[in-house]
Amino acid sequence: MTQTHQPVIVRRAVAVLFFMAGLCFSSWASRIATIQEKLNISEGQFGAVLFAMPVGLMLSLPLSGWAVSRFGSRIVVSIALAGYGLALIGLGLMPNMFLLAANIMVFGLCSNAVNISVNAQAVATELLYKRPIMASFHGLWSLAGFIGGGIGTLMIGQEIPPSVHFVMIAIVVIGSIFICWRYLNHDKGTGEKKKSGFAKPDAALITLGLIAFCSMVVEGTMFDWTTIYFRKVILAKGAMEGAGYTAGMCMMATGRFIADGFSARFGLKRTLQVSGFLSLAGLTMVITLPYLVPAIIGFMLVGAGISSVVPLVYSAAGKSTTMAPGPAIAAVSTISFLGFLVGPPVIGFLAEAFNLRLAFIFVAVMALCVIVFTTRAKV
Repeated sequence: MTQTHQPVIVRRAVAVLFFMAGLCFSSWASRIATIQEKLNISEGQFGAVLFAMPVGLMLSLPLSGWAVSRFGSRIVVSIALAGYGLALIGLGLMPNMFLLAANIMVFGLCSNAVNISVNAQAVATELLYKRPIMASFHGLWSLAGFIGGGIGTLMIGQEIPPSVHFVMIAIVVIGSIFICWRYLNHDKGTGEKKKSGFAKPDAALITLGLIAFCSMVVEGTMFDWTTIYFRKVILAKGAMEGAGYTAGMCMMATGRFIADGFSARFGLKRTLQVSGFLSLAGLTMVITLPYLVPAIIGFMLVGAGISSVVPLVYSAAGKSTTMAPGPAIAAVSTISFLGFLVGPPVIGFLAEAFNLRLAFIFVAVMALCVIVFTTRAKV
């Protein structure tokens, strides 16, 4: 790898791309309800439309890993992020649910291509620093989520249509690529002596994937079920229904800015064990003390616990001795993403069979598994 720029400059360029990726996704998320209303799509129909997102993500996983290994993450992240911005524009222009679903699939494909390639850039940047910095990049993604949501709220208040809103965001995103391009890591060929493309991941990578899988079950549940849990189990009213979700997201963003320093001091294994313990403690509190204040504190612990697992696991995967960074991150991402997909529906089935409070025991078991797999892992 040839790198002519100072590490701090490279880090800033990669950080900008992480922020832009978060801004793209949160801009779409903030206008979902507006687009549903505009196209007059029912909840059931819209659920089917949204399923196109994971379809695009899964299609992207093997292709993105291969592309990063073949062409380098610098080229892939630049093309994928530009495509992400253009797909965002399309989401605001689609006239019916069928074209919207097709566009969402492309949006999902670009999203995951950005995810894998920008994480490969982060791994290369981390090697320049010779200390953990991955989690702080993911912290900027979370920060962009807050800012993107705020911009979306402002756009809704000003009655600015999604099409105009998304064009403005896309201009900023694509403009950032032109500014940052020259400062990104020139990482093409870094995996020449390693297995690349569609090589089978080894036991170490599979274990990392299982750690991330369990954490993503917890994360997906927090995203999809926290507000419902507060309404139906905690019996929160009005704005307090979202208190647990907001508390968890705030701690998730904060934890990502703290995790690098903690990992540098105590090591990857200890950091992942502590992360699993925080999630387990938080979920135990939420389940056993179903009252407003303990539940808010519980979800704060959950947010802190899940904050660093995926960034640190991606960082470890990118340093694999058997696979190039792109395919290694793609392999771990494939396993972990299944947790994000499987977790929320399983909670729904368990809640239907028993009740939502008992269903959360399954999530607590997943947090425990983070500790167990980390303890057994050679990291």
